[in-house]
Amino acid sequence: MRSVLRNRTYRRLFTAQLVALTGTGLATVALSLLAYDLAGADASAVLGSALAIKMVAYVGLAPLIGAFADRVPRRALLVSMDGVRAGTALVLPFVNQVWQVYVLIFLLQAASAAFTPTFQATLPEILPAERDHLRALSLSRLAYELESLLSPVLAAALLTTVTYSWLFAGTALGFLASAALVVSVALPAPRPVERGGGVHARATFGVRLHWATPRLRALLALDLVAAAAGALVVVDTVVLVREHLSLGADEVALALGAFGAGSMVAALLLPRALERFGDRGVMLPAGFLLGAVLASLTLGLGHGTRSWGGLLAAWALLGAGSSLVLTPAGGLIRRSAAPADLPAAFAARFALSHGCWLLTYPLAGWLAAAAGTTAAAATLTGLALVAATGAALLWPTHDPSRLAHVHTALPADDPHLADAHAGPHGWRHAHDYVIDVRHPKWPAPAHAPGRAGSY
Repeated sequence: MRSVLRNRTYRRLFTAQLVALTGTGLATVALSLLAYDLAGADASAVLGSALAIKMVAYVGLAPLIGAFADRVPRRALLVSMDGVRAGTALVLPFVNQVWQVYVLIFLLQAASAAFTPTFQATLPEILPAERDHLRALSLSRLAYELESLLSPVLAAALLTTVTYSWLFAGTALGFLASAALVVSVALPAPRPVERGGGVHARATFGVRLHWATPRLRALLALDLVAAAAGALVVVDTVVLVREHLSLGADEVALALGAFGAGSMVAALLLPRALERFGDRGVMLPAGFLLGAVLASLTLGLGHGTRSWGGLLAAWALLGAGSSLVLTPAGGLIRRSAAPADLPAAFAARFALSHGCWLLTYPLAGWLAAAAGTTAAAATLTGLALVAATGAALLWPTHDPSRLAHVHTALPADDPHLADAHAGPHGWRHAHDYVIDVRHPKWPAPAHAPGRAGSY
């Protein structure tokens, strides 16, 4: 981990991520208190709507923004989005209507939908070695978990001396500090790429890339597994601890802390595990681990089993499994997209993964309220096991980066065919294969060179 922090550019970007996450954590606490001031007993409905707006912004805007991210200097885009987020945070303390909260939350999350995928797409270029990129992904995962653990503690300490409105000021300072750190480094220039087809083709390219690449289709299924597990933890922990175990608010925090601790331990161990077993050998077993833990929890709830230690162990395992599924995703996308297409690929990944949460959050909340926590856990368990099985079927056991394929539609003088050999079905060659203009589909197996995958 220390080796990547010796890279000055990455070190400053990672610090920018840390301070921005801290500010976001403070805003989460402050927003809860603001919702209570505005809506009283209906505060949970306000927060639920704000969460839905957040997901809609992520799912709807990220691909559209990613379509044009390769035409805007990355540093300017990152700094401007930090500025928008800081300005929005400063305005939030002055609202006096619920609808104003919704508008500002949409603006804040729209800026995040532009910032986060662009930030993720920059990392492979400033850390070109795959091993270094993997360590950067693990550090990012640690940063997210530390934020979830430490920001509430920091907010509680600040609230002993200031009102919650000042937490929004802390949020703004975090985003402004992030912008200053981004300004202090030189970032790679975007590489414009022509895809044809206008705005719609550009906006949907990243989604089509995911759908056309077998390993990325499997990643989407694994995202659904992680979302099923995470939604149960986020939405139903308080019910399981307070109602089923008859414990207090401190135990709710401890349970969530167990999830974060499991995630952090897995993130620390992940680089070595990936070097030994590879992406598929780590991510698929982790997906089935999540399904198995959810199934065990569901059976325990169905039989009336109540164990505080068992819940802590289950939450730690869910945190570890989620980290093992989610952290390597950046490296998988890096393998599956051309450098110029990374912004679009990460934007699509950002939108699609949050689409999974947009499905599982309501399942966890509405089912628990209408039919009980056991029914919610059973539904999420079934969803996770089906998705994990789908991932195993979608992800080929043999998944090399370099693939042989045949081109039938390209002219013989196309520069891409410089190393190709003429054959009965067209021009045949092999290289690290990604979906792009010249390669719109995944090639057929080697024993069927004339079928799908000939272009």
